[in-house]
Amino acid sequence: MNAYHQLSKLFLALVLVSGSALSQSLAPEWKNSKVKVSPVVPVKAYVFPLSQVELLDSPFRQAMQADVNFLKELQPDRLLSEFRSHSGLKPKAEKYGGWESSGLAGHTLGHYLSACAMHYANTKDPEFLKRVNYMIDELDECQKARKTGYIGAIPKEDTVFAEVSKGDIRSRGFDLNGAWSPWYTVHKVMAGLLDAHLYCDNKKALDINVRMANWVGETLKNLTDEQIQKMLLCEYGGMNELLVNTYSLTKDKKFLDLSYKFHDRWILDSLAHHKDILPGKHSNTQIPKLIGTVRRYELTGNKEDYESAAFFWNTVVNHHSYATGGNSNYEYLSTPDQLNEKLTENTMETCNTYNMLKLTRHLFALQPSAHYMDYYERGLYNHILASQNHTTGMMCYFVPLRMGAKKQFSSRLHDFTCCVGSGMENHVKYNESIYFKGADGSLYVNLFIPSKLNWEEKGLQVNMETQLPADSSIRLTLHPKKAISLPLRIRKPHWAGTMLVLLNGKPVSDLKEEEGYLVINRKWNAGDLVEVSLPSKLYTVAMPDNPDRKAYFYGPLILAGNLGPQETDPAVGIPVVVSNDSDPNRYIKSTGKPLEFQTSRLGNPGTLTLQPFYALQDDHYSVYWDVFTSKTWQEQQKRYEEQRRQARELELRTVDNLRVGEMQPERDHDFSGENLETGESHTRKFRVANEGGSFQFTMKTDPDSKNTLVATYWGMDNRGRQFDILVDGKTIASEDVNKYKESRFYEISYELPKELTTGKMSVTIKFQAKKGNQAGPVYGIRMLKD
Repeated sequence: MNAYHQLSKLFLALVLVSGSALSQSLAPEWKNSKVKVSPVVPVKAYVFPLSQVELLDSPFRQAMQADVNFLKELQPDRLLSEFRSHSGLKPKAEKYGGWESSGLAGHTLGHYLSACAMHYANTKDPEFLKRVNYMIDELDECQKARKTGYIGAIPKEDTVFAEVSKGDIRSRGFDLNGAWSPWYTVHKVMAGLLDAHLYCDNKKALDINVRMANWVGETLKNLTDEQIQKMLLCEYGGMNELLVNTYSLTKDKKFLDLSYKFHDRWILDSLAHHKDILPGKHSNTQIPKLIGTVRRYELTGNKEDYESAAFFWNTVVNHHSYATGGNSNYEYLSTPDQLNEKLTENTMETCNTYNMLKLTRHLFALQPSAHYMDYYERGLYNHILASQNHTTGMMCYFVPLRMGAKKQFSSRLHDFTCCVGSGMENHVKYNESIYFKGADGSLYVNLFIPSKLNWEEKGLQVNMETQLPADSSIRLTLHPKKAISLPLRIRKPHWAGTMLVLLNGKPVSDLKEEEGYLVINRKWNAGDLVEVSLPSKLYTVAMPDNPDRKAYFYGPLILAGNLGPQETDPAVGIPVVVSNDSDPNRYIKSTGKPLEFQTSRLGNPGTLTLQPFYALQDDHYSVYWDVFTSKTWQEQQKRYEEQRRQARELELRTVDNLRVGEMQPERDHDFSGENLETGESHTRKFRVANEGGSFQFTMKTDPDSKNTLVATYWGMDNRGRQFDILVDGKTIASEDVNKYKESRFYEISYELPKELTTGKMSVTIKFQAKKGNQAGPVYGIRMLKD
């Protein structure tokens, strides 16, 4: 029995927590005693503490319970294992696998602390308070043993940070002096400490965080701005936000000043001047930076911090996001409004939307408007809720949008990716934005999720009953302790038609609309009932660069076509929709079951069942559909079939595919080398070995076929780009990229001698630069079989 469970058996009494539980990421809350520095800019809407909003029965509550079951299964001592060993203490249990046994070790503990603390704030379940307090005590012991203020579990962390502190900085996208995004993990641990303080009133957690923040200051104090900016080339999570929040809880200005050490000038200053420099950038590296700038704006009034966050939000939401509200393909953003060819197995990293929703809450607090909550609803219902298996509680790293894809959920004990960590938090905090309180004393009803609000300071309880969109009715019952006057603001969703609003059974005569909210301003008495009729209908959202590729919605929910448990036969292809009606309500009908529909007109025989995307777990599906009229289908069918044939042929021939310059694909292919550089050009990542260097990687092969290596280069380079390509040590080709004269991508094939692959499941490929030359740049590698 591990130490935590031994202690747990002795913990019999519930410890009562004083004060309210502050919102995650410190979105503005009205008069919280823990906050020592209040916003200096006008806040127009405030969040409610999690403890004041209870979820009622719905798919969201089901998802929360599945997550809670997983949180209870995890063992704190296993998450603490490397923290203890790195502090010179004996571990009390074996560490977990996956990322917890590799370079990003320790990040999960921070997410787990946050998730447990938030769930305790929600429910006052003593089991979760025990877990939080136990882990904080253990981290305190680790910190005291180290004597530096630092705590962590990152491989080579002492060497890495010692080198950085001396100005010896070797940094790129996910690598800082040989460590995998170490500041990212520091941020997760410190964020978990703050949440333990905010939600569980654990003062020791704040003390540990402050000592760790002091260590950050000591580590960076002698670095020049140039060295700092070089360090920030490596992903650093939300360190700027974390330090601003530490300032707000301590009133120690040195932490505010320290937050500027994590200000990426190239990215953030460009955004502040409304320059979209996002194409080719790793999405989730950027989003936390903007949460930090908008939080700093709240406490300082620095207008550029606000401009960067607001412009970023508008750019990502309106030009880089899918209909689901998620963004990125293979974790990266691409050309604005060019998403049609970006439907793969690796769309929509879940961490991205986790962070986009945080950013949205801050922006809404400053400028409450329905368009912020329209996006919040879209991302919450159609990405976050859809990213979990509601039976097992397991999460998706990517939520695939490839036509015919299937969700891949994490394992219970052997993944612990970033999206498992953020997923632990996602599903215990669905209640955080349902309601906001206006600075004028009004109540915002943002999301139509069954819930109960207990607005303590107003002496007001609000019950929301709804099964929207399966049923159009929303019932809001107000129970003030005594009659109270306030404006009630009910969001009018972008997808809504005419909303009928009744007060105690009668139409509201003086209903107003402000910033996308219907407003009822009156004196409320106990039992007052507001009934909102919000009928849903089918509608489509097209790809920005292809009006004939569409996603189908019913109210707030995106619908997916259930293609069954088996992969679609490439020879048949994914169905297309053929209809001369522009209104989908004419050719898609309800089956009679709640939120289940059936198409009546397809390019293939038969019908297709559509259902909410979040409800699909084990079957293959499509979210986007190619939609044609009878005439355009006849005109384009041959071309469409030829494109599909070519794509099917490539897919069938592909044995392996390496997306270079991207973290996880390179790790999966054992990518390594010397004199390496990675970069972004022509909206794609590349790898190049400089000064006679090399890089190598493993690729799967078909042991019974002839294999062909295909490398992607950009032409018209005009530099020293001569190199050899070796397979298991034998040179198969010599290349000179300069011979490709047009400014475009070239896909060059290299046949592998059959004797090099016969009977082999994989080979090692090496690109070796010739003397005085470079190997690459290479933008992609694929292995094909005949």
